[in-house]
Amino acid sequence: MSTDADQPGTDPSRIGPASHPPLGAEVRDAVTPRAVLLVVAVLALQLGFILSYIGAFHSPKPHRVRVAVVAPAQVQPAVLERLDGLAGGPVRAVAASDEADAKQRILEREVDAAFVLDPAGTQDTLYTASAAGSAVAQVVTDIGRRIEAAQQRQVTVVDLRPPAAGDGRGLSSFYLVIGWMVGGYLAASILGVAAGARSPSRNRVLIRLGALALYAVASGIGGALIAGPVLHALPGHFWQLAAIGTVVVFGAAAVTTALQVLLGVLGIGVAILLFVVLGNPSAGGAYPTELLPRFWRAIGPLLPPGAGTTTVRNTVYFGGHATSGAWLVLAGYAVLGCLLALLGAQFVRSRPRR
Repeated sequence: MSTDADQPGTDPSRIGPASHPPLGAEVRDAVTPRAVLLVVAVLALQLGFILSYIGAFHSPKPHRVRVAVVAPAQVQPAVLERLDGLAGGPVRAVAASDEADAKQRILEREVDAAFVLDPAGTQDTLYTASAAGSAVAQVVTDIGRRIEAAQQRQVTVVDLRPPAAGDGRGLSSFYLVIGWMVGGYLAASILGVAAGARSPSRNRVLIRLGALALYAVASGIGGALIAGPVLHALPGHFWQLAAIGTVVVFGAAAVTTALQVLLGVLGIGVAILLFVVLGNPSAGGAYPTELLPRFWRAIGPLLPPGAGTTTVRNTVYFGGHATSGAWLVLAGYAVLGCLLALLGAQFVRSRPRR
């Protein structure tokens, strides 16, 4: 058997280990400009996450919490003015005709609490609904007790709608929606990366959206099953929750798909920015929107986590009152995501390649 040394023109003394490229060339090959940009984008997203969560939660303060007031006609204007004039504007007081009217407004989510002044004595009543947010109920209770103590009156707090026994501090609605959101944008991201996020055809986008619609139905039913029959955190509204979950998941998935079509892998980062960095702290979960700084109060109802939390919470505890705007937001994301994904596919594929 012949060896390299037996071959003509081969010098055995030159046979040795393979040569390696210079270190600088390896660094340039491993750390490309595109990789650097992606890492910088991840750093910006990380710092934005920290800024958004700490900025929203580090100093919660009440802002214009809606409170109905029932009082004798001769003193009601003064009571309204006193509540509206509290330092920092924590309360927005509105007149209610009687106790039944005030309680109905709470249950229909027109107001967050109600003061009912005793015209014949000093024992007043404060009605709250902690299922809508225990933090708001506590803030209103603290304000009411301070005012009553200053007037040498007493107040009895009545919780008209506490959370279910398995719902703790009423946070199950928020966590359920967050779980749905995570599933929506992760499923869309995985499909996009697996099939190639850039330049899909319209038919491929339609197929992807169809698959995500089926996933959304399964996710909605699965989340409702866990929150209701399994854990009894949000009992009694299985199919309503399943429908809400389907729309939440599909909206998140459709928008993520559209962002991937238009921006490629960067679209996943934009989806996380929109749904996690901005959406979660402004959703009204840990702290209702009335306790958040102005920026988060403004964006919360316009993003799917906030709209979804409102829809679930008000469906389970308040008969579906005050959910029409939130439903429009959720449906809008689903429809807009589909349109942008399809139009984006047409635009990207028709654009001349470099």
